[in-house]
Amino acid sequence: MAVQQPDEFKILILDNGAFHHAKSLQLPGNMALIFLPPYSPELNPAEKMWRYFKDKVSMIAYHSLESLLQQLSEVIKSTTPQFIQSICGNQFYKQSFGYVFNV
Repeated sequence: MAVQQPDEFKILILDNGAFHHAKSLQLPGNMALIFLPPYSPELNPAEKMWRYFKDKVSMIAYHSLESLLQQLSEVIKSTTPQFIQSICGNQFYKQSFGYVFNV
């Protein structure tokens, strides 16, 4: 991830699962980790995307697993970076971490 577009600074947001903490992990200079507070799924951008995808494919009677897969694929393909940013963008990140990353 850090090798692709090396001039771009990358931020990886992680929950506080013990498996996400490694004492010997060395990050490249263009990458940073932000750990969310414990028990705060509402702050996890991945949870917001899961909710969006679930809302788009649930409450429909699919005739086969293939039709479900097709519907989910269409939803994913129609998802633009701007749309993801509109769902996952959160003032919490800017307010809490903006000073670290000069946002």
